[in-house]
Amino acid sequence: MSLQDYKGVFVFAQQVDAKVSGVTYELIGKANELAADLGTDVTAVVLGSGVKGLADDLAAYGADKVIIVDDPVLAEYTTEPYTQAMDAVINEFKPEIVLYGATAIGRDLAPRISARVKSGLTADCTKLEIDPEADPDSGLHNLRMTRPAFGGNIMATILIKKNRPQMATVRPGVMQKLEKDPSKKAEVIEFNPELTKNNKYVTVEEVVKKISDKVDIMDAKILVSGGRGVGSKENFKLLYDFADAIGGTVSSSRAAVDSGWTEKDQQVGQTGKTVRPHVYFAIGISGAIQHVAGMEESDIIIAINKDETAPIFDVADYGIVGDLNQILPLLTEKVKAVLADK
Repeated sequence: MSLQDYKGVFVFAQQVDAKVSGVTYELIGKANELAADLGTDVTAVVLGSGVKGLADDLAAYGADKVIIVDDPVLAEYTTEPYTQAMDAVINEFKPEIVLYGATAIGRDLAPRISARVKSGLTADCTKLEIDPEADPDSGLHNLRMTRPAFGGNIMATILIKKNRPQMATVRPGVMQKLEKDPSKKAEVIEFNPELTKNNKYVTVEEVVKKISDKVDIMDAKILVSGGRGVGSKENFKLLYDFADAIGGTVSSSRAAVDSGWTEKDQQVGQTGKTVRPHVYFAIGISGAIQHVAGMEESDIIIAINKDETAPIFDVADYGIVGDLNQILPLLTEKVKAVLADK
């Protein structure tokens, strides 16, 4: 079989408890751009049990086709049956490109699929684009997959020239979903490959769901983010007080997480989460490229740093040079006073 026989851009549509994960919509949005450049269509692949009703939602966000693999053994995510199912989909429908979210599930599944279909996989991509120049050997336009390397100090662009499908994982928040169009419908294909139980199967005895009252920083409209310059875990109270006053959520740089001042799920950056809030306060954050990559798409960036030469001011819309220990309490009181007058 030749490379020319592989057509279409596929998205692994991750779902948990029959609810589609947000990164799936983001990937479908990017898949539409790639498909337009290739003159092909976008297919969402849903694996699960009782998931046939998800097709309309996936269509509304841009899927032209939806492949449903509905099997009781896929009710909970376990590696082997999901790998068998996705492997069967790829062998049957032969996509040119397959995209996965770089979630716990996607990072577990994608490399196993890569090994079984004997093709490449680029992890944690921040940019995907179709090479405008056709490959001289195959005559095809390859997918250019860009990801940070060497701790984020360089960006590497990777191409898979001799194998198909071309596959990539993309972190949540990096790509943008399309506007929902409820009138859009997709061709629904029910596919039922034989899933064979083997010694790689595991049994899920119990699922324990953790309930958290924290707001996911990826969903927050206002983020108050602190870095090494905050100075201590105790000083983060100033950020929490300000966030409470302004209706925001506290996030941080990697330095603050590594110092034990904040939790990992609060980290913004290449090794944390990519965020796009309406307002991003960068407090005591120098502005290293690894951090900026995770927040530069914020609508408004406001930086507070005592070092007037800090790189964060190069990306900030507004900047305050000064001591955050003096500035933040004043801002907090001012916000409280303004809101009290309303």
